[in-house]
Amino acid sequence: MTIPLSILDLSPISEGSDAPTALRNTIDLAQHAEQWGFKRYWIAEHHFVAVASSSPAVLIGQIAAATEHIRVGAGAVQLGHTTAAAVVESFGMLDAFYPGRIDLGIGRSGQRRREAARKTQEPKTKQPEPKPEPQWRNVDGLVIPPPFDIRSIITDRLRAQMTVLQQPEAQSPDFAEQVDDILAMLRGCYRVKDYDLHVVPGERTALTPLVFGSSKGQSAQVAGARGLPFVASYHITPATALEAVEAYRNAFQPSQYLQQPYVMVSADVVVADDTATAKHLASSYGNWVYSIRKGGGAVPYPDPDKTEPLNDEQCPVVHDRVATQFVGDPDVVAERLETLQRVTGADELVITSVTHRHTDRLRSHELIAKRWGVTG
Repeated sequence: MTIPLSILDLSPISEGSDAPTALRNTIDLAQHAEQWGFKRYWIAEHHFVAVASSSPAVLIGQIAAATEHIRVGAGAVQLGHTTAAAVVESFGMLDAFYPGRIDLGIGRSGQRRREAARKTQEPKTKQPEPKPEPQWRNVDGLVIPPPFDIRSIITDRLRAQMTVLQQPEAQSPDFAEQVDDILAMLRGCYRVKDYDLHVVPGERTALTPLVFGSSKGQSAQVAGARGLPFVASYHITPATALEAVEAYRNAFQPSQYLQQPYVMVSADVVVADDTATAKHLASSYGNWVYSIRKGGGAVPYPDPDKTEPLNDEQCPVVHDRVATQFVGDPDVVAERLETLQRVTGADELVITSVTHRHTDRLRSHELIAKRWGVTG
């Protein structure tokens, strides 16, 4: 039986275009996604880069208003930049307008970057022990590259950006504490000292938090221990997605939300009518990822007709992401998605697809929807 297929969208801004156009394109793609049978349409949260999805809750409301039944949500709200109360209030309001259609996805990305930034500034007391060079692996047909060191993208520019996303001198609580606060607020049993606090709207809604994670660390452990659905990020961190899924399943405890683990895994795809066309459309993807890892954030998505290939020094910086992008005609991409599902045991797959032209992105989603046989 074919498992559900969902979409994660960044509202990417293409080279020569602008944010309003990207947002209109997102609404258009969401409407088509509903017609084609995708189960969910999620919005990522990014700031100060050439993607327009900086405020997921606002955009989710617009998408839900423009569609009728597809589930709409965040993939994911970065808890390191906000408070539990603000998250429950905003998504509670969305649920009040569109009951049963809103997904509350949460992640610790902002917190993780702050931790990495602090580590890069800490004085080194001794030289670390040399470790064996990580190797590329093939697990039953699924490519697993060596891990990418996130500390290499922590620049002064990124540190400056992070200071703007919080009030001066604010400190984010631990991720697990924030998740527990969200769950208590949703259940209507949240207390501060001797006082009951009731989050309105939000309390007693049917919202089920979904936790996004990239490794076997805290996110996977928290999702499993609290019996929440878990989304493993193969499209961003392909090196550690399998261990994240394993850690989640090992930590899982039944809850009011789930009796069994529920795993969703993401993949970056580009589909076209033939593989040669798909490879051309995806040829500027490496340049885009390079801008994220070396330029301080995603640049407007490059036009493949005008973009020069990366040189020999640049290619290794993005090789893990390029090699794990699923590119080809519908049969090629469906086969790789089937491999991803088989190896991870995913209950649902989430695709993200970025191309320079909106028409090509529409076609990419349409082709894989028809080939996969999605039914919503």
